[in-house]
Amino acid sequence: MPNSVYIPQKHLENLKGLIKPNKVVIIYGPRRSGKTTLLKKFLEQVTEKYLLLNGEDIFVQESLSTQSIIKLKNLIGDHTLLAIDEAQRVPDIGLNLKLMVDNIEKIKIVATGSASFDLLQKLGEPLTGRKFTLRLFPLAQMEIAQIEQPYETKANLENRLIFGSYPEVVLAKDDQERILYLKELVSSYLYKDILEMNGLRHAERLIKILQLLAFQVGNKVSISEIATQVGINKKTVERYLDLLEKVFVLFKIKGFARNLRKEISKSSKYYFYDLGVRNTLINNFNPLNIRNDLGALWENYILGERIKKQEYSGIQTNNYYWRTYDKKEIDLIEERAGKLYAYEIKWRAEKIKPPTDWHKAYPDSEFSVVSQDNYLEFIT
Repeated sequence: MPNSVYIPQKHLENLKGLIKPNKVVIIYGPRRSGKTTLLKKFLEQVTEKYLLLNGEDIFVQESLSTQSIIKLKNLIGDHTLLAIDEAQRVPDIGLNLKLMVDNIEKIKIVATGSASFDLLQKLGEPLTGRKFTLRLFPLAQMEIAQIEQPYETKANLENRLIFGSYPEVVLAKDDQERILYLKELVSSYLYKDILEMNGLRHAERLIKILQLLAFQVGNKVSISEIATQVGINKKTVERYLDLLEKVFVLFKIKGFARNLRKEISKSSKYYFYDLGVRNTLINNFNPLNIRNDLGALWENYILGERIKKQEYSGIQTNNYYWRTYDKKEIDLIEERAGKLYAYEIKWRAEKIKPPTDWHKAYPDSEFSVVSQDNYLEFIT
C-alpha cells in the first residue's frame, strides 16, 4: 500500500490476539494483498524485542534452514518475537519453525507467505498443534469502509465491481492507473508464481481455463466441458483448479443436497476472489450500464465479500449453493450452528419467496434477498 494512506486491516486485531509463546502464526494470501503491510503495522505496536527477517534474502534462507538448535538460538538471541516475511522461500521452514517453538523458551513467531500451497506443504505436518492460520485477501469492503463516507461507498461500488479491491487499485488516482496495475498483476502473478513454482509448462492452458471460468461466474461448471475446450484431460483441469484455489485466484461453492432426490450436489460453481483480476482476464473494463454480465459481477462481489467477512469476523459456516434438476435455485446457503440460512442475490431489490421445494424440504431455514438496498449490512 502507498505509505501515505493505510486502510486498517481487520486481521491486525486478530493477529494480536493469536500471538502466544511457543506458537507460530501464519499469514497466507496472494501477492500484493497487504501481508507485509499487516506485519509491519503489527510490529509498530509491539513493545517487546523483535527480529524481522525477509525470507527472500539468501543469507536469511541459509540461517533459517539450519537444523542446528544452537545456531537457531544464536540467530534469535535475546529477541522474544521472530517475524519472517516471505517465509515460503526458506528451505525446510516448517521443520525449523518446529525446532524453534519446541526448543526456545517463550519464543513467539509470525510468518507470512504468498504462495500458500507451497507454504502449506512445508508447514502442514511439522507444525501440527503449534500454529494458527490467518488468510488475507484483497481489501474487504468492511476494511475500506473505515476510510470512506457512506456516499463515497455508494459512488465507488461500480469501481469495486469492475476493478476489484487490491490495495493499490483502491488507492489509485484514476481508472487508467488501475488498468495498468491489474494487467501487470495478472501477468506477473498468474504466469510467474504459479507456473514456476509448480513446474507447469502450458501458461496458455491456465489462462484459457480462467477465461472460460470468467464467463461462467454464477453457473455450474462442467470439468469435462472445460477439458474438451482446452484440449487436456479432466484430471489436469482438476489439478489446475485446485492450484488456483490454493493461490487465492478462485474459490469454489459446492452444491447443497440433503433431503431431495432432485437436488444437484456434484457440480460446483467457481468465483474470483477479485473482480479486477476476472475482468482483466477477459479484458472488459466497460462501465456497468453497457455490460451484459452485471448479474454475475454482483453475485461474485457479494459472495467474495461475504467470505472475507466470515474469515475476518470468525464466522464458522459451510457455504453452498442450491439447485434442482428442474432449475430451482438459491445463490447461497450458509450452514451455521446447525441452522440453514438461504440468500438470493439480486442487483435490484425484489420481493422473492424461496422456491416451494426448498421451503418444504427445509421449513426451519431462513430466507432473504441481498440487493443494493441491504448488501452493506450483509458484507460489513
